[in-house]
Amino acid sequence: MKPTQSWGGMKGRESRQEPVYWKQDLHAALLRDTQFLCYGQGRSYGDSCLPSGGTALLMSPLNKLQNFDAQTGLIKAEAGLSFEALLDFIVPHGWFVPVTPGTKYVTLGGAIANDIHGKNHHKRGTIGCHVQELEVLRSNGETITCSPTREAEFFAATVGGLGLTGVITVCTLQLIPIASAFMDAETIKTTGLDDFFTLEDESARDWEYSMSWIDCMAHGKKRGRGIFFRGNHAKNGDPAAEFTEQAKWKVAVPFQAPSWILNRWSIRAFNELYYQQQQTRVKKGRMPLDPFFYPLDKILHWNRMYGQHGLLQYQFVLDSKRQQELTEIFDIIAQSGMGSFLAVLKKFGDIRSPGMLSFPRDGYTLTLDFQNQGPRSEALFKKLDAIVLRAGGRLYPAKDAMMSPELFQSGYPLWREFSRFVDPKFTSQFWQRVSRG
Repeated sequence: MKPTQSWGGMKGRESRQEPVYWKQDLHAALLRDTQFLCYGQGRSYGDSCLPSGGTALLMSPLNKLQNFDAQTGLIKAEAGLSFEALLDFIVPHGWFVPVTPGTKYVTLGGAIANDIHGKNHHKRGTIGCHVQELEVLRSNGETITCSPTREAEFFAATVGGLGLTGVITVCTLQLIPIASAFMDAETIKTTGLDDFFTLEDESARDWEYSMSWIDCMAHGKKRGRGIFFRGNHAKNGDPAAEFTEQAKWKVAVPFQAPSWILNRWSIRAFNELYYQQQQTRVKKGRMPLDPFFYPLDKILHWNRMYGQHGLLQYQFVLDSKRQQELTEIFDIIAQSGMGSFLAVLKKFGDIRSPGMLSFPRDGYTLTLDFQNQGPRSEALFKKLDAIVLRAGGRLYPAKDAMMSPELFQSGYPLWREFSRFVDPKFTSQFWQRVSRG
């Protein structure tokens, strides 16, 4: 038995893995005297998806669709259903998920447990804003059916609750209608952070999706330059026919790349080439769904590019008035030489997240991938943490691997209230680390 593993390469400490095919199988499993954590597709980067001993409940087989109303877009499904399978079913019917992360290899239960956000937070908030009802099985055998109005406190603890309140077994989700399986998209070459701030504010009203790739190795007058992306679902089309025709081929990274491949020079060269590949300031076009929402999914196991020690992702959110701290962070990263291929900057809107531990809130969020270089990475993250803490920001648990208890408890002041709803048999390596004190 191999231990469960996060997308960043961290390993679980479980002694047993148990696939879950039917809800009724869970009742017998949870009677055992052990600790549990549900494990979906393992796309969390750090240790929030990793058991701290006991049993990993493998949820992907629990993936059956229970009900779908093609007129209203209300869908009820088991929590192990992946976004990939869900999209294959709903897009031809003219529906789309209201919120999606940058990969479709996540389960419904995992998405809700992390209260995921997408490029349209300013329009739709988090996935939890669209959940109509949940069924959660506790280790004492009780099934709690909860919603924003029924067992509302338990619902708020479970949405974004990192899988610690019990097993989410069934979800009811409101989808959004689409008239085409294509996106009308624009990419705009930006010269700095001020350019990004202006474009985000200008795009908030008329564009469903927006975000920016940033060249985090650029400094001085070039600091914050990048490519701004925005898009809307195309207004006219035939989703069923268009989706069938869209190419779904993939390539895979066949082995773990040597760690020396990633260094300050190769990352700087990549960022320079990526920035310069767009020759004009604005490009417009029609794109299929996958390259717009899930460009990295085309490369299976892309995490192997970061070598045997894996990768660390760092994502934080700061109040929109904290632009100075955002600038400081870019300067520290550029000076460290530990840049990132993937640096994504986005402005969250003011739609309130429903979960006690939900990450998104009004402000700027920056996401960065780093090769795991052990103490060197830890030293860099401590510098970034100090700025986030001083600015009253927070880190994203689904991405985190090193957050201190102090930073977690400062960023999530409802954590003690949340802990009242934690199932006594459920825990994770993340929770063991950040809930001390």
